[in-house]
Amino acid sequence: MKRITAILTTILTVTLFMTGCQRDKQLCDELPEGNAVYYWRTDLRLDSTERAFLHLYNINKVYCRYFDVVMDENGEPMPNATITFSDTLPADVEMIPTVYITIDCLQKPHKDLAAKLVKRIRQMNETNDISGVREIQIDHDYTARNMEVYYQFLKEVKQAWGGTLSTTIRLHQLSMEAPPVDYGALMIYNTGDPQKWTERNPILDYRDVAPYLRHLDDYPLPMAAAYPVFSWLRIISNVEIEHTVEASEILKVKHMVEQERENLSRSIITYHLDKDNINRYKPETYEEIYHH
Repeated sequence: MKRITAILTTILTVTLFMTGCQRDKQLCDELPEGNAVYYWRTDLRLDSTERAFLHLYNINKVYCRYFDVVMDENGEPMPNATITFSDTLPADVEMIPTVYITIDCLQKPHKDLAAKLVKRIRQMNETNDISGVREIQIDHDYTARNMEVYYQFLKEVKQAWGGTLSTTIRLHQLSMEAPPVDYGALMIYNTGDPQKWTERNPILDYRDVAPYLRHLDDYPLPMAAAYPVFSWLRIISNVEIEHTVEASEILKVKHMVEQERENLSRSIITYHLDKDNINRYKPETYEEIYHH
């Protein structure tokens, strides 16, 4: 009897160990180490400062916004603000077409939307002699109400594309079921309430990030981390207000995030590539942001 009990205990221990290993592998699957930027203008045109930035910080991926998807007057999704390509990326930098979809486009399913989106990306690549594209990213601020519709849409995109698919993950989405993609880009910006701008920075404030960190460690999807280097200019009561984030705040939040999930230091993205954004921070700040 003791022998049987010992055998059962051993089997249970091994089973639990294997389950734990599988769970840890799922949660902690690491992305390849690398540095990336978003490109969010409507014409791909790089000046010498931007090209130097790509080289200096070993940028190996550019998430380039190809177009938005918005609702037309008939209530159907349509492309908008399509990028033009006046320039090319350096040969050693991977192009990742990125598409932003407004929230109203995915309140209900739209037949063939995924196939049309993928077809348009392929046509843009062919027209502009962009080769070697292996991945696309979808940017969408989904909620619990339309999550099911969005996740089905992602499955259809994945099937139509056939390659790597990623999506943006906002902090409030960490408490939801993970989307059916290869990995997520955790957007660690636009964290605050724009109406309360006198109290906290709406772009980034560690106090707005902290409540979500408890979901990070066990979120079952590999993730890259995206940090803000942009400014936000608004007119409030006829007064021009510019929101920027102090370098110390970005680095403080980065430290907090990586304490909760260490492998979020492996794949870093900044939003977004622009001469003014580059000049906003000292080189040592970018070295810290991109530090693995």
